[in-house]
Amino acid sequence: MAIHTFDAHDRNSWYFGAMSRQDANELLIQERDNGVFLVRDSNTITGDYVLCVKENTKVSHYIINKIQQHAPTLQTVYRIGDHSFVDLPELLDFYKIHYLDTTVLIRPVQRKTERVIAKFDFDGSDADDLPFRKGEILYIVSKDEEQWWTARNSLGHTGQIPVPYVQKYDDTQLNSCTNTLERSINNGAGNIMNNTGKSSPHQSDNTLKKSNLNRKLPALARVKQARVPNAYDKTALKLEVGDVITVTKTNINGQWEGELRGKSGHFPFTHVEFIEQDHHHHHHHNASDEWNTTE
Repeated sequence: MAIHTFDAHDRNSWYFGAMSRQDANELLIQERDNGVFLVRDSNTITGDYVLCVKENTKVSHYIINKIQQHAPTLQTVYRIGDHSFVDLPELLDFYKIHYLDTTVLIRPVQRKTERVIAKFDFDGSDADDLPFRKGEILYIVSKDEEQWWTARNSLGHTGQIPVPYVQKYDDTQLNSCTNTLERSINNGAGNIMNNTGKSSPHQSDNTLKKSNLNRKLPALARVKQARVPNAYDKTALKLEVGDVITVTKTNINGQWEGELRGKSGHFPFTHVEFIEQDHHHHHHHNASDEWNTTE
């Protein structure tokens, strides 16, 4: 039998933290190979660990007690059955070549990668952002902050993504609606799927740029898409195309706040565009200009 050479010092590969017994079972039972394992925290004794291993048709859970020994010197040992080790890597190395019940350890189980699907376009403005398109599927690398996670796209690029722009994407949805989803993306958004960097004209509608979030407020924005809010939503503004809103607050969740016709309320950012004060200036006649021309 080939000797397996996983790196016992790569804690990140085998330590799964505060995982429930049930989750460990579900992850390991799917494995074909015996000896696939993970280490998790004990749910009963703080500081203790559990070595969970796929053995034949079951998953075994071996308690690892963390013990403070006082004699001859004060040291911590990790005890599993009759054996004691100075640390977890030493313990794992030992069971690469010694049997537990029916198997040795061959490799850590693969982590299930959490996936999300984009609800909007995100252009990104910082070098460390990961731009994406609505409907794109991303792999979560780490959850750094509440609003910003690190993700990887299908091309292998990694960067920061705004959490409110994505939603969980799981395998159960995958099988039933991948095809319809991809079809609707292909039809609906022109060439989203080709990664040439060119995008179809109506792709940028739903993009929230950080530059817009960082814009000096209040600022004027023109409504480009009408919206009649739900009758029960007393705080939403009714938008008509061409209305000019004074934007008072931009939020990363896409619900912005502003004033229109003397009423303050919120509205989806996708329905407005900021009026650029400088270069488009001459397109925007205000009412008084028009009076002058018709006099």
